[in-house]
Amino acid sequence: MAHKVHPRAFRLGTTTTWPSRWFARNELYRTQIKQDLNIRTFFKRELKDAAVSAVLVDRSRGSLIVTVTTAKPGMVIGHSGSGIEDLKKKFLKEFYRGKKIQFQLNVTEVAKAGLDSTIVSQQVIAELERRMPFRRVLKMAIERVKKAGALGVKIAVSGRLNGAEIARREWLAWGKIPLSNLRADVDYCQDFAKTMMGTIGVKVWIYRGDVFAKDRREAYQPTTPRTPGSPEGRRGEYRRERSYGDRGAAVGRPTDR
Repeated sequence: MAHKVHPRAFRLGTTTTWPSRWFARNELYRTQIKQDLNIRTFFKRELKDAAVSAVLVDRSRGSLIVTVTTAKPGMVIGHSGSGIEDLKKKFLKEFYRGKKIQFQLNVTEVAKAGLDSTIVSQQVIAELERRMPFRRVLKMAIERVKKAGALGVKIAVSGRLNGAEIARREWLAWGKIPLSNLRADVDYCQDFAKTMMGTIGVKVWIYRGDVFAKDRREAYQPTTPRTPGSPEGRRGEYRRERSYGDRGAAVGRPTDR
C-alpha cells in the first residue's frame, strides 16, 4: 500500500509555510492551537460568500495579526472600510471580550483564483449543492483551472453521487501531479458538500510548477537558527571527508612492533 501524506505538510519549509506563526509551550500551546482553529472557523463563517482562501495567524506578546486571503477583497473591506471595521468588532467581542490586545486585521487578494485549490473546491461544492451532475461539475472545474495556467489538476469526489443508493468515489484528472517531488508546488484542499442525499467529499490537487531554491519566496525559507561553525547543508560531505582523512592517517601511521 502507498503511504498517504498531506501535500502541504510534506512540503513545509520548501514550497509551503506554516499558517500559524507563534511559539508556546505546554498548556498555552494547547490553548492557542484551539483558538487558531476557532478563529479560522469564525472568518470562514462570517465571510462565506467572499471566497476565503486562507486565514494566517501571527502572534507575539500582547498582539495578534490575522491575514485573510480572499478572491473578493472588496466584499470584505466594504464601503469606505465599514465592512472590515464591523468584522473587527465582532471578532473582539467573541474572542477577547473585556481583554486588551493589539489586534490587526489584514486583507490580501488571491493573485489567480483559478490556481487556488481552496477556491476551486468551494466552487465545486456550491455546484454540487445545487444538484448539478457531478461529472459536468468536475469537467467545468478542470477547464477553469487549465485556463488559469496550471500544469496539472486532479479532482476527486466521494459519496452518494447524483443521489445513488450506493456511495462511490469518482475522479477526473488532467496533466501531471508529482506528489513525491518536494520542489513541486502542489496546492491541495479537501472539503465536503452538504446535499439532500448526504455529504459528498471533495479533494482538489493543483500542480502549479516547480519552485527552485533561487526562486523560492522568503516566507518559504526555513527560519531555524543554525549552530555557528556547523557544516550548513553539507553534513554528508563532511562525514565523507572525515572518514577519508581518518583512514589515510591510519594507513600512513607506522605500526609499533
